[in-house]
Amino acid sequence: MGKGGEADQRTSSADKEKAMKEFKLSHMTTEELKKWVADFGLPVVDDRLALLSTLNPYADGIMDSYRPRNMVLKPLPFTFSQIKEAIPAYCFKRSFFTSFYHVCVDFVTIAIFFYLATFISDPMVPTWAKFILWPIYWYAQGAAFTGIWVMAHEAGHQAFSESEIANNIMGSILHSMLLVPYHSWRITHRNHHSNTGSCDNDEVFVPFTKSDWGNEMLRETPISHAIGIVLMLVVGWPGYLLINATGPSKYRGKPANHFDPNAVFFKKDEYWLIVQSDICFFIALGLLIYSCMRFGALNVGAYYFIPYLITNYHLVLITYLQHTDVFVPHFRGKEWTWLRGALCTVDRSFGPWLDYQFHHINDTHVCHHLFSTMPFYHCEEATEAIKKVIGEYYMKDETPIAHALWRSYSYCQYVDDQATTVFYKNMK
Repeated sequence: MGKGGEADQRTSSADKEKAMKEFKLSHMTTEELKKWVADFGLPVVDDRLALLSTLNPYADGIMDSYRPRNMVLKPLPFTFSQIKEAIPAYCFKRSFFTSFYHVCVDFVTIAIFFYLATFISDPMVPTWAKFILWPIYWYAQGAAFTGIWVMAHEAGHQAFSESEIANNIMGSILHSMLLVPYHSWRITHRNHHSNTGSCDNDEVFVPFTKSDWGNEMLRETPISHAIGIVLMLVVGWPGYLLINATGPSKYRGKPANHFDPNAVFFKKDEYWLIVQSDICFFIALGLLIYSCMRFGALNVGAYYFIPYLITNYHLVLITYLQHTDVFVPHFRGKEWTWLRGALCTVDRSFGPWLDYQFHHINDTHVCHHLFSTMPFYHCEEATEAIKKVIGEYYMKDETPIAHALWRSYSYCQYVDDQATTVFYKNMK
């Protein structure tokens, strides 16, 4: 009986050792595992097998060599007022003329790119060169269009000028040129800023829960990830406008079309603002159709529509990576606060030219979420001041953009159904 018990114990130990080796993080020390468990806000135990089992759904993200550490989860040791006091007062000053200057620079850039593109079809240009020059034009012009989109975004946040009327006029004009219903977007985007990081009430890029995600292993394959990324970048923006794709579960089964004045996320007194935006949108669409009839659909497609698609791609890429990654938490219930949620966004550089062309909406986004009415041309300086106060709570990721996109899409699949503080897991 004693010998049998010893044999059973040895077998149990061997099985346990074998089980531990099957986990992806089995190469880590127990102390490293405990550190990661604590970083995810989970109970720290001494049982190595339990630690490995707990971390396995996060393992791929943990092993990514580029990733920063998780956002700190302990209570914030500072207040919003302390952050604001650290910023020079002039950073909050809004100037119509300064903002309008940047709009003019964007339009001059667009005009130059357009003019240079007219030479691509010249018979003197070799055919092989056209296959290089057109994509260069499309990407560059799409980036320039994105600058216009960001300036309309400034207006939507009332950061373009001190005048609400001027802001809304400029926003309506600029966004309509890019087929965006200005007030419809402005209202739901305001809701996003009011509820960032909330699993219950955020307006966009709300995590799937485990029960939503299901057990379809086909979605685990690299080819499915590649197809999903392409679809997200191509149809993500129209999907958001038409059905509020990636929105919260509370909207399911309810009208969630940004062109519908009766959509669930609009108030009754906003009805005519939505109608106004629809009118501006269809005027712009009509001008686009007229241009196709006047200049030819192929020309309009080459000079406007393909760069427009590149703008939509940039828009989805920037916003997706600002709010989705393996180290970014989401919250439920009392764990969520506005300030905590506002800090749950990531600054990323796309390189000097694109950072400039995007008016730094991508690499000063933490500041923007804290102070959305601050004009973009002060946000770089304000970011440096903010970092001195929020310290380790500031999230910036220097992962190359393509790698960050693959990591986020592949490993950020679902979150737990009930937990109040959640990080993305994947099914592997």
